[in-house]
Amino acid sequence: MRSSRTALAARVLGLVLVLAACGQNAVAPGTAPGSDDAAELTRVGVILPETASSMRWEAFDKPLLEEAMLAEGLAADVQNARGNEQQFSTLADGMIASGVEVLVIAAINSESGAAVAAQAQAQGIPVIDYDRLNLGGTSDYYVSFDNVRVGELQGQGVVQAVGDNQGAQIIEIEGAPTDNNATLFAAGHQKVLGPKYDSGEYTLVQSQPIENWDNQVGGRTFEQILTGNGGEVDGVVAANDGLAGAIITVLTKFGLNGQVPVTGQDATPDGLQAILRGDQFMTVYKPIRLEAEAAAKLAGALARGDVAAAEEIATGTEDDPVAGRVVRSVLLDPQSITRENVGVVVDDGAVRAGEICVDDLVDDCEELGIG
Repeated sequence: MRSSRTALAARVLGLVLVLAACGQNAVAPGTAPGSDDAAELTRVGVILPETASSMRWEAFDKPLLEEAMLAEGLAADVQNARGNEQQFSTLADGMIASGVEVLVIAAINSESGAAVAAQAQAQGIPVIDYDRLNLGGTSDYYVSFDNVRVGELQGQGVVQAVGDNQGAQIIEIEGAPTDNNATLFAAGHQKVLGPKYDSGEYTLVQSQPIENWDNQVGGRTFEQILTGNGGEVDGVVAANDGLAGAIITVLTKFGLNGQVPVTGQDATPDGLQAILRGDQFMTVYKPIRLEAEAAAKLAGALARGDVAAAEEIATGTEDDPVAGRVVRSVLLDPQSITRENVGVVVDDGAVRAGEICVDDLVDDCEELGIG
C-alpha cells in the first residue's frame, strides 16, 4: 500500500468522528462525489466497459456503485470506456495518476483489463475485477455473479418452454468470445442442453458467439442462421436482453415472435416488456445493488489495508485457466425471471413499474400486481 493511505484514512476517520458528533454514523447521504466533503473521502476509481450492448452499466451499475462506495466512506470516480480500448486505458492512466487508492474495473476484454491491472499494481494500487474476470490477469479480487449458474438458468428456461418436443431445433446466440462471462454462460448452457443434444432429444442448429456483444451483428447473424435452416427454430438461447431484442425483431419479421421462446439476461426494462408481451420467455435477474455493495465493501477493506477483512468478504474462488491461478471472489446468486415473477425486479427497486407498464402492458401489469 502507498504511504498516502495512512493520511487518507486519518482524514476519513476525522470526517466520521465529526459526523458522529452530529448524531450520524455514516457519510452524509447528500454528499456527492464532486463535493467538498467528498474530497475528504478515500478515492476509488471505477471503469465500466461500454453502453452499446446493455443499458445496465450506466442505468444501474454507475449510480449503485457511487451510492455503495459513499456508504463505505469512499468517493467513487465512475467512468465508462464506451467500448473503446484506448479510452479504457486512458481512463485508467488518469485514475492511477490522480492517486486513487483502489481501482475497480469491468474491462472490455481480458487483455486490456490485465494490462491495466498490472499497471495499477505496479503503483501499489489493489485491483478488483468487477463483473468480468480478466483471464491471464493479476487482479487481487473478483466480484460478480455465479455466471455458470446464469447459463444454467437460461438453459433451463429453454427446456421449460420447449418441453418434450422431440428433435426441437435450438439456436444459440452467445456473447463476446473475449468476455470470460460469455464463456461461463455458454458452459452453463452446455450443462443443461448438452445432454439433450447428445441424446437427440434436441438439435443444436448452431451456436455462435457475437463479437463485442453487438446487438445488430447478433440480429443479422441469427437471421442468417435461421434462413439457412429453412426458417425453422423451436427455441433460442440469447445471452442477454440486448441480443434477445435483436432476435425478437428477426422473429417478428418471420412471423414467429411469441411462438419461439427466447432467453435473456440483465432484466432490463425492454427485456421485461418483451416477457410481458410474450415475445421473450425469460431473463436472468442479477441484483446489481448486491454486486455494487460487495465491490464497495471489498474496496473499503483494501483501501484500509485490511487484507483479513477482504478475505472475509471474498469467500469464493474463480479459476483463471490462462494465468493458472485461483482468484478470491464474491460470487452472487442470479434469479430466473419469467412472466409470473416479473414483479420481483420491480419490488427490488431494480426497475420502476412505470418503465415496464407502458400503454399496451397496463392490463398485464395489473393482472400480475405490478405497480
